[in-house]
Amino acid sequence: MTLTPNFYQDRLCLNVLAGSKQNAADIWQAAEGHVLVGVLSKNYASTEAAITDMRDYAARIDNALSVGLGAGDPNQSAMVSEIAAALQPQHVNQVFTGVATTRARLGQPLTVVNGLVSPTGTPGRVKISTGPRSSKGVDAIVPIASAIALLQDMGGSSLKYFPMGGLSAVAEYRAVAEACARYDFWLEPTGGIDLGNFADIVRIALEAGVSKVIPHVYSAIIDSASGETRVDDVRQLLATCKRLL
Repeated sequence: MTLTPNFYQDRLCLNVLAGSKQNAADIWQAAEGHVLVGVLSKNYASTEAAITDMRDYAARIDNALSVGLGAGDPNQSAMVSEIAAALQPQHVNQVFTGVATTRARLGQPLTVVNGLVSPTGTPGRVKISTGPRSSKGVDAIVPIASAIALLQDMGGSSLKYFPMGGLSAVAEYRAVAEACARYDFWLEPTGGIDLGNFADIVRIALEAGVSKVIPHVYSAIIDSASGETRVDDVRQLLATCKRLL
């Protein structure tokens, strides 16, 4: 298994969901390795079942596994940390309050661990109360710079901005990108990204100077009948990435 993320040299890396193990392998090939393949913890009845199945996924894609929550579900936070500890994947999705636990359980600095923050309606400020308890209380809204510093303290690698609604709040997203560039923190835009707005969303982050961008493209490229990500769409996204870089 590859522990050191082989996408560290990529300034731009895709993150898409796999509907099956064969779909995961096909995605990996179509993206020429410039991809993290998401598998959602929420789809499993137990942590043990998730670990067993995800280990097989990882073996097929050189461990380019992205352990997911499932629509940012804060109740999956503990399960994700357990899976990460067992599998040592290349990428882990976490709610803001779960980042430190995941990093500690991993026991190494190489796996990319993101921390989920959400839009607030005010450019320059984000909501960090995305955990299992904090998400049910009064919103904790802080400057983006504070959120980044806290994530860095907890061992986070990147800021996952979700749900951003595509380009519906572009001023907020641009402020997030500028802050990530200023403090040399990676950015993972997520939510409402499709083949139509993908280039603009990525371009904003790149032009702001973000050192690594990991856009998540999910439902827009999933075939509704099979539940699998369309491989031709992955090829199209890769072509767009090459054009932008």
